[in-house]
Amino acid sequence: MDAINLLKEFSDEAIKTNNIDAIVLSGSKTSLINDEMSDYDIYIYSKEKVNIETRKNFAEKYSSYCELGNDYFEYGDEFIINDICFDFMYRDLSFAQNEINYIWRECNSKIGYTTAFLYNVKNSKIIYDKDSKFQNIQNELNKEYPDKLKENIIKKNLAVMKDKKCASFFEQLEKAIKRKDIVSVNHRVSAILSSYFDILFALNKELHPGEKKLIKYVYKLCKSIPENFENDIKNIIAGGLNENILDSINSLIKNLKNII
Repeated sequence: MDAINLLKEFSDEAIKTNNIDAIVLSGSKTSLINDEMSDYDIYIYSKEKVNIETRKNFAEKYSSYCELGNDYFEYGDEFIINDICFDFMYRDLSFAQNEINYIWRECNSKIGYTTAFLYNVKNSKIIYDKDSKFQNIQNELNKEYPDKLKENIIKKNLAVMKDKKCASFFEQLEKAIKRKDIVSVNHRVSAILSSYFDILFALNKELHPGEKKLIKYVYKLCKSIPENFENDIKNIIAGGLNENILDSINSLIKNLKNII
């Protein structure tokens, strides 16, 4: 049984005894770029969690291994079915609606990954949707990317990368290198790259696809790509505690600004 039919069966059983707004399929297995290591993410939107009996019955029928009631990141279940991970997460639909309002309508930026949740929602496949609430959210996200959101993402993330005078990621990285604090160096490099990709996707008016396979996604989705894009990133990652990493980051930022 394929993933869609599997989840339709789960949906048919779950809605009998639970008040569910929507069940949608996402995850790297359904993405534009997937491989043999990809998995499925299933989001169940309801005010209350699906009862444990329904989840146990599903696990016993289909999974070779399961973990029910995980709360490491958010509450959910994990099943191994035919050697593929199915990650079930339980959310209130108001969470999605609040994110859409804060980011898409009000055009507020975050620091890194601003529109990643929106990408997830927009590209999810609907399995069940009571009153078409989830479909209405997707329809809104299919409209033109707001110019104000693009501007705010670029402005905020450029500032924290290096432009702000105090406590930018770049300044913190300089100090970490002088201290030979390799953990802090790794932390600040990750933060710089996080803001970099947030800017790059916003600049191209593309929703952020998340944390995996970002270089491939840039080539797949973006028309405007900075000069020396991939080499700048490789030089930074390979930089370690070497102060030359600062030159590589300056090159990364300069080439990004050249296309803004």
